[in-house]
Amino acid sequence: MNDMTDFTMKTDADGVAIITWDVQGKSMNVMNQQGFEDLDALVDKALADDTVKGIIITSGKDSFAGGMDLNVIAKMRDDAGDDPARGLFEGVMAMHGILRKIERAGMDPKTNKGGKPVAAALPGTALGIGLEIPLACHRIFAADNPKAKIGLPEIMVGIFPGAGGTMRVSRKLGAMQAAPILLEGKLFEPKKAKMAGIVDEVVPAEELLDAAKAWVLSAKDTDIVKPWDLKGYKFPGGAPYHPAGFMTFVGASAMIHSKTMGVYPAAKALLSAVYEGAMVPFDTALKIEARWFTNVLMNPSSSAMIRSLFINKEALEKGAVRPDVPDQKVKKVGILGAGMMGAGIAYVSANAGIEVVLIDAAQESADRGKAHAAGILDKGIARKKVTPEKKDEVLARITATTDYAALEGCDLVVEAVFEDPGVKAEVTAKAEAVIPGDAIFATNTSTLPISELAKASARPEQFIGIHFFSPVDKMLLVEIIKGRQTGDVAVAKALDFVRQIRKTPIVVNDARFFYANRCIIPYINEGIRMVAEGVTPALVENAAKLVGMPLGPLQLVDETSIDLGVKIAKATKAAMGDAYPDGAVDEVLFWMADEGRLGRKSNAGFYTYDEAGKRGLLWEGLADRYPAAKEQPELTAVQHRLLMAQVLEAVRALEDGVLMDIREGDVGAILGWGFAPWSGGPLSWLDMIGAARAVEICDALTDTHGARFTTPALLREMAEKGETFYGRFGAETRKAA
Repeated sequence: MNDMTDFTMKTDADGVAIITWDVQGKSMNVMNQQGFEDLDALVDKALADDTVKGIIITSGKDSFAGGMDLNVIAKMRDDAGDDPARGLFEGVMAMHGILRKIERAGMDPKTNKGGKPVAAALPGTALGIGLEIPLACHRIFAADNPKAKIGLPEIMVGIFPGAGGTMRVSRKLGAMQAAPILLEGKLFEPKKAKMAGIVDEVVPAEELLDAAKAWVLSAKDTDIVKPWDLKGYKFPGGAPYHPAGFMTFVGASAMIHSKTMGVYPAAKALLSAVYEGAMVPFDTALKIEARWFTNVLMNPSSSAMIRSLFINKEALEKGAVRPDVPDQKVKKVGILGAGMMGAGIAYVSANAGIEVVLIDAAQESADRGKAHAAGILDKGIARKKVTPEKKDEVLARITATTDYAALEGCDLVVEAVFEDPGVKAEVTAKAEAVIPGDAIFATNTSTLPISELAKASARPEQFIGIHFFSPVDKMLLVEIIKGRQTGDVAVAKALDFVRQIRKTPIVVNDARFFYANRCIIPYINEGIRMVAEGVTPALVENAAKLVGMPLGPLQLVDETSIDLGVKIAKATKAAMGDAYPDGAVDEVLFWMADEGRLGRKSNAGFYTYDEAGKRGLLWEGLADRYPAAKEQPELTAVQHRLLMAQVLEAVRALEDGVLMDIREGDVGAILGWGFAPWSGGPLSWLDMIGAARAVEICDALTDTHGARFTTPALLREMAEKGETFYGRFGAETRKAA
């Protein structure tokens, strides 16, 4: 064993062996291969030592553990060579072996006597494997630390708790109580975790080890046997063939299908593991869990989700694409325009501890912008997530004013006024007259080219686009757009700002609609175009949902507003002239706008809404104007049109150099507009189906529906060479060659 072990053990005078997990050089413990070996060796040692009466597993940090280093799973797969499923299954079974050893703690297999009590003492956050190890212990003590998060979030990245968590939680609580923990990845603060039945005791932080030790020293044989290791154990709430259990599992199956639409393999595999595991002895159940876990890890969806939502997302947040310039942390930000966007940006900035000057032409508007932040904080107070003191502190950082002189000392200005180049040029000049010479000026625009807007600036190398998505406080993605003259310091400033406000950035080059809107608009347009062709609106919407899109294109246009669609269409047409391709779409959009059906905001769009603004069914008036064709297309044909409308734009963005890193293409698509997260993103999806199949689909769509589906040259070339996007443009190769 090396000197720098992640786990160390000390036995005190009372014979309690305290195993402390403390990964060197990391702020939070994560489990790696070496860590498992260290833990295993120490548990063996403690169980074999007659002077040891019991064990406490705790952490040397203020949290317990953040989970598993997902690279361990990738390594198991790679080490297995030609038989990756076997390598994964054996690797997972080895983990089960270690945790089962902790759980059985040396007791006699027949009498369940003679084991040593093992307690887990959690000073703070315990996630994933960081909760699965405690679940194998005999009693879990958590410090009363309201900031701590306890839970099993694996389902969020396309896998499920695969180190016994699935079996132990379902057997401890029953399927119904286990559902939110396992299937929704719900996280709890310690007291709520106790109410949910995940931890056994919550004690003041300073008493954590003493409480655990007192229990270890007084525990009897019967205190340490898990219910599932006793004869006559019954699955709580009923196993699948028990009348009550039957109802639970049938309901759970329907619930999962309605939530996942059948495209997320992990949730279905998890339920299968719980269902099958509930009917067999515990050790067999662990094997079943390991088989289903291997099945999910072998599914390309899970590796794509892990790669995009975990590895690449984290890399981008840590500055994978940041230019090599000194720290550009924002101290004071000026925000021009206090409408929805400006107010949202003011809130997230102030909430992150940045001083904010919020400017609008009228004081009343500026005050309204500040009140938006107060409203979000009040909701937080109602949900007990925010204290009144915190609210006062955040609001004190926002100065709402009409006076540009207040921008003095701002190191970043974010302009969020109307999408009108004239108005933007005017406020740019006003702000630059006041702010320091080295300040960075950012424009929040979703459609106007940055290089054009930069002409209004006296320092174009310090001018950049920062495109927020609405609502700013909820959306995780921020698009940073480099104009032709934007310099490295401006890019670093934008990236550091986005990191400060805890969002995920992607950096793209300047082109019409940048990246996200470039892909979203064709998706919406394709849906509208189908309605005009006589495809039933319900087929369009459900085809989108069945392929994992969070909203169908018609619902999405209702949410973003139909008149905004009209505005964008008119501007695009003016810019493109005869090359404009979307006349068929405009006919529907302009007619809807003339009918006064502007979407959710007018309580009338492609859908109907009640007085309270609750969405109802699709509007029947559509069928009068665009009657359903007798022949309806196949579901797959509709899905191919909706997916390829977006995906081809992602490929073209890479081809044109708008996207500079494929990781940003995938992460940006999932976080920016919810592109089928099960796929890992548009480029991951193309890798999954293979370039050759993608070309086949595009060629067929081009023949039937026209030039907008033309196969990009890059995709055709990749199909001929048998290449993948991550093989050719992966992080190692960095730039598109």
